[in-house]
Amino acid sequence: MERSILHSDMNAFYASVEMLHHPEFDGRPLAVGGDPAARHGIVLTANYPAKRRGVKTGMALWQARQACPDLIFVPPRMDLYLRFSHLAHEIYMEYTDLVEPFGIDESWLDVTACASAAGDAPSIAEDISRRMKRELGLTVSIGVSWNKIFAKFGSDYRKPDAITVITRDNYRNIVWRAPASDLLMVGRATAKKLWTLGFHSIGDLALADPHILQAHLGKMGLILWTFANGEDETPVMPDGYSSPVKSIGNSTTSPRDLTDEDDVRAVIFLLSESVAARLKEHHFAGSLIGICVRDDGLAWFSRQHRIPIPTNISDEIAHRAMELFRANYTWDRPVRSIGVRVGMLQADSYCYQTDLFVDERLREKQFRMDVAMESIRRRFGHDALFRGRVYADRLLAGLEVHGDAEDRRGGSEDSRSFFADTAGTAGSVFTDSGGSGGPGTVWPGSGGVGTATDPAVAGAVHPHGYFEHGVRVFGGK
Repeated sequence: MERSILHSDMNAFYASVEMLHHPEFDGRPLAVGGDPAARHGIVLTANYPAKRRGVKTGMALWQARQACPDLIFVPPRMDLYLRFSHLAHEIYMEYTDLVEPFGIDESWLDVTACASAAGDAPSIAEDISRRMKRELGLTVSIGVSWNKIFAKFGSDYRKPDAITVITRDNYRNIVWRAPASDLLMVGRATAKKLWTLGFHSIGDLALADPHILQAHLGKMGLILWTFANGEDETPVMPDGYSSPVKSIGNSTTSPRDLTDEDDVRAVIFLLSESVAARLKEHHFAGSLIGICVRDDGLAWFSRQHRIPIPTNISDEIAHRAMELFRANYTWDRPVRSIGVRVGMLQADSYCYQTDLFVDERLREKQFRMDVAMESIRRRFGHDALFRGRVYADRLLAGLEVHGDAEDRRGGSEDSRSFFADTAGTAGSVFTDSGGSGGPGTVWPGSGGVGTATDPAVAGAVHPHGYFEHGVRVFGGK
């Protein structure tokens, strides 16, 4: 039996929820974003009057204000959005238990088993759409197809408040004619590379020799070929499924431009402490250190480096991050945003090969210092203890980064990251401290959620002990 998959996307979700609670703003352009005065964050989402004026999700706040001078900014209220997301999830669960969230505002539903009792898949989509408007006051766009990728394409195809059915008879006329950038997992870097190779549409990808795509894009080339041909067979995961954590990272937009290495070092140490604390809470250590840097002109880059010994020690993470920064930043402009992440995670109890030139006793002391510092902060608050190099600048020391580290699983498109994709290379997504969490996508044959790398999607916040070095092993407690 061919599957019946729906993908439901709540239109302009954060902004739509805010409009329900602010009827006085009806018809006026509104955006949900960070704090313009503190330069925190970006436009998480905008309502349709704002979008018609040129405001786009992912814009810096000042850019949005330039596009629409009378734009109304409201701060994000995650507790409110999560409540509406939960209410929507309850509606979906009345049709099937195979409901897989794709962030806070989107979900896949496999209605194959219930299609005969509740009607065919398009009828179920229409019923869900009516109920969302009647019970929650929100509109949804729903894609209907036999696989998750085309269902997701369908929900993006027409907005707002629309249902698009993509079948084996019409997908060539609908999907294949769309730009390659409209396919899930094709970010800006990949789209640019595909364009230079002559693959302009999804149909071009589908009809290409997969070996050519693999030669230029690696494994990602084969994945995109599979997606374009509608051959993705990834199942919709049941309610309650949680994919493994891929990496842990944090980023922030500083309240002022960073003009020298001392400024950058202070912020990197703050971020590294946050990431190291979250690694310990998850009982992880990682072998890949990555950074992302954005200058005041909003140009950005990301770099990563593999280390021989997995770590969750803040000093080691910070020093590796600083090495990456020094090797790759030329100081043509001041720095606006920085992100730090640790990937290639493994259990902190996992054995590792020691290095003759690494002082394990020093690593033990650094780790215990981290544990003591985290314990003090849990008891007395984060501001109870700072490193001297951070405390020297009280403005930077006050950055709100300690609660924002993200464990990467899945996500939504209502906030934006700036860790972008590199063609053929998987990466991770970081949330700007003015917003909330990041994307995920399904890899064919994986049976679960992998890490998306496109900066044009991002998503929901996820939840956040320790190890000690003994007998050359990370030993869990």
